[in-house]
Amino acid sequence: MTLRLIPYFVMNGNAKEAIQFYEKTLDAQVLFSQSFGEMPENPDFPLPAEAKDRISHATIKVGETELMFSDTFPGQPHQSGNQVTICISTNDKDQAHKFFEALQQDGQVTMPLQETFFSPAYGSVIDKFGINFQIFTEGRQ
Repeated sequence: MTLRLIPYFVMNGNAKEAIQFYEKTLDAQVLFSQSFGEMPENPDFPLPAEAKDRISHATIKVGETELMFSDTFPGQPHQSGNQVTICISTNDKDQAHKFFEALQQDGQVTMPLQETFFSPAYGSVIDKFGINFQIFTEGRQ
């Protein structure tokens, strides 16, 4: 089993700019970047034009550390203080469920742990201390 805790920065439409800034200032290397417009289309939820260029997910590497980024979807609330989350990344779906169940005790589920196009088990939760966690299981469907 692998397990990593990764800082995840949620930006308000300026993730691309932040990534470019860290490339220059910290010699960061972009490992992955995808805009909302590059994601598979969902006919039930058409993508607004202002969302297409926003980053849905990106990973950069600074030295030995990975940082993840995304932009909020247009209209989603964004407030200073909640833009940094901890992404718990594992390759073990059972472990992902265990972490999610434990963290949601006396906390708040913001996205149920579920299969997505990019992960066999992904969800997000705010623990009882107000810390935002994303649970990401490596691997595709």
